[in-house]
Amino acid sequence: MSAHEAQGTYDAVIVGGGHNGLVAAAYLARAGRSVLVLERLDRTGGAAVSTRPFAGVDARLSRYSYLVSLLPRKILDDLGLGVRLRTRTISSYTPTERNGRPTGLLVGGGEERTRAAFARLTGSDREYESWQRFYGMTGQVARRVFPTLTEPLPTREELRHRVDDEDAWRTLFEEPIGVAVEDRFADDLVRGVVLTDALIGTFADAHEPSLAQNRCFLYHVIGGGTGAWDVPVGGMGALTDALVGAARAAGARIATGHEVVRVVSDGRRAEVTYRTPEGEGTVGARHVLVNASPQALAALTGDEPPQPAEGAQLKVNMLLKRLPRLRDTSVDPREAFAGTFHIAEGYRQLAAAHAQAAAGELPAAPPSEIYCHSLTDPTILGPDLVERGYQTLTLFGLHTPARLFAGDNDAVRDDLLKSTVAQLDAHLAEPLADCLATDAEGRPCIEAKTPLDLERDLRLPGGNIFHRALSWPYAQEGTGRWGVETRHANVLLCGAGAVRGGGVSGVPGHNAAMAVLEGRLGHDG
Repeated sequence: MSAHEAQGTYDAVIVGGGHNGLVAAAYLARAGRSVLVLERLDRTGGAAVSTRPFAGVDARLSRYSYLVSLLPRKILDDLGLGVRLRTRTISSYTPTERNGRPTGLLVGGGEERTRAAFARLTGSDREYESWQRFYGMTGQVARRVFPTLTEPLPTREELRHRVDDEDAWRTLFEEPIGVAVEDRFADDLVRGVVLTDALIGTFADAHEPSLAQNRCFLYHVIGGGTGAWDVPVGGMGALTDALVGAARAAGARIATGHEVVRVVSDGRRAEVTYRTPEGEGTVGARHVLVNASPQALAALTGDEPPQPAEGAQLKVNMLLKRLPRLRDTSVDPREAFAGTFHIAEGYRQLAAAHAQAAAGELPAAPPSEIYCHSLTDPTILGPDLVERGYQTLTLFGLHTPARLFAGDNDAVRDDLLKSTVAQLDAHLAEPLADCLATDAEGRPCIEAKTPLDLERDLRLPGGNIFHRALSWPYAQEGTGRWGVETRHANVLLCGAGAVRGGGVSGVPGHNAAMAVLEGRLGHDG
């Protein structure tokens, strides 16, 4: 769509064509509303995209976001999305060394196999039984809380009543998750595996008084009512493509290369100003849905911006000629890398890494986790690469806040990547470098993104993958009925920074659309 075509007045103008904006567009267009999506880049999808990052190599990687857990089946069904999500048969593998010998903990592949793995590592059934009780509890909470994400916000007491388990409520919502981890588990490695879900993209200690780690943990264990993290067949780009198709089929118009620079609203009507290479233009809107960060929203409306956000992760994408052999010969690399492969994520290691980063230093042993998309879904690789045994690896590093990169992003990125790979190499029977594929220019197929890179590429504030600290999934002062409302009655936030945002979920997009369709919008915030 060219600049002169993005004119007139629409029932809804959506600022940003990330997956949440596309969800909102599809819902509203299907309800008969006129919808225009304005996206500054030349593509839709935001962080939920697939790209070919390595020159001349037919590998289409999910570049920024990797797995799907929080996307409700309701949204897939409502919008008729033909996206397939494939379950990983292995949940996780965590290598370690005990008594001078390489070993590890493989979770998955059946209950008896997992029980045996715990007993082999810890010497008894105690940790496995604690594991079963703990995740039985989180599973019950997941089944009760997850359906509320696409409903109007419950009050805190309503959600507490819904959970209907005071021990579970205290463990997840009231006291630092470190208390439960230390009370319920004795083995340092097992404790670390449990804690990691509280630290993905969240820079916090296990005992952080703010409970930021608890909120992160909650969102990581409630997805789909099970806590399972599934592989989108075809990569994240397949999800975005399906959403674009659904929105357009319903009548939504999508204009890429249109950067919105200003939103002026009187609460009933709004004027949206955008910029293209040809110049500026304006379009009228009854409602404006902003699929961007709270900081970006404030910049568009001229409001006071929220507190700065800070990301704390390293993202690494790789293509391998083959999976590396492991020092722990009791596990097949095809199983170890199919689930989440935890590196340097023992409980004490995580605490040390956090303390070092909080003191302004790179962690000496950077914690991270890896998984291999292509083992579950080889369609992201060209047929020739599949035949030759190539595999992808994606790595997510923890406890690397944006502040550490402020002095020299490139140099610190290089140092961090080297030390992160070294932590992985310590558990391999051959160096990772020997397994890396090369691109058309002969360069190793590996790329790393720091929080500052993500801020530059995707406009994530401080590189924070959630746009800001995750919020509890219940009403708080100023959150409004759906958690998407702003102080402008007809301007809604439908990005990851909304209440119940974060992750590839489509929930903020759904909830912003529901707020519009209800027609009950008032001044909130």
